[in-house]
Amino acid sequence: MLAIYKKELRAYFINPIGYVFIGVFLTFAALSCCYTTIIQASYSTTNYFTIMIFAFAILIPLLTMRSFAEERKLKTEQLLLTAPVTITGMVFGKYLAALTIYLGSMLTSLVNLIPIYVIGKQERANTSYSVIHIGPVTSQIVGEFVGVLLLGAAFIAIGVLISSLTENQLSAAVVSISVILVMVLINLLNNATDRDGQQLISNYAIRFVLNWVSVLDRYSIFGTGRLDLAGLVYYASLVFVSLFLTIRVYEKRRWS
Repeated sequence: MLAIYKKELRAYFINPIGYVFIGVFLTFAALSCCYTTIIQASYSTTNYFTIMIFAFAILIPLLTMRSFAEERKLKTEQLLLTAPVTITGMVFGKYLAALTIYLGSMLTSLVNLIPIYVIGKQERANTSYSVIHIGPVTSQIVGEFVGVLLLGAAFIAIGVLISSLTENQLSAAVVSISVILVMVLINLLNNATDRDGQQLISNYAIRFVLNWVSVLDRYSIFGTGRLDLAGLVYYASLVFVSLFLTIRVYEKRRWS
């Protein structure tokens, strides 16, 4: 697995995809933070992280589209299948390489949040009584950051699975973007109401299923500054199921 991990990590920087992802990611994160916090002189990061989640729906598939699709296109898939490495190690090596690029980009983007503390301290200094508490702000940022990391990890696993089903990188990217957008937007559909304030979907069973599929429903708890165990298990389950299915795809392909 380590050899596959190093190979994939190196490939992201041999090809322009790694530089493009990091460059676009950090640029978009900086602009989003600028317009949602600095210009508005706000210490709330809710809008910032919400915008980033929708950006992930497009950026992460660009990171994962080459994972397996490129191997099939270049006819190097058989070399992987006959190499002295387990299929599980191969899948996890590729997944962890993409996850490393994502985590590195997210950690680097934390520098964007430094002005929030400056704004918070200035507002507290300008008031006769303390209405800004840096502690709660910190817990909210940590909770949202952890939630976004878990979301990204799940999206990467889904993208890797879809990449294993095709040899066309563009198809892998388009399908991944579509699937992730549905999982993100389904929360809006589930909470939509009509003019009278009545929910458009009133059937409990349908709402329950949509809530389970929705990735934003769990994230909202992290956005309050709490680390939710159920949400952690949910995202970990998405990662496990996606990678398990990817392993099954290649186990079938190895013996076919």
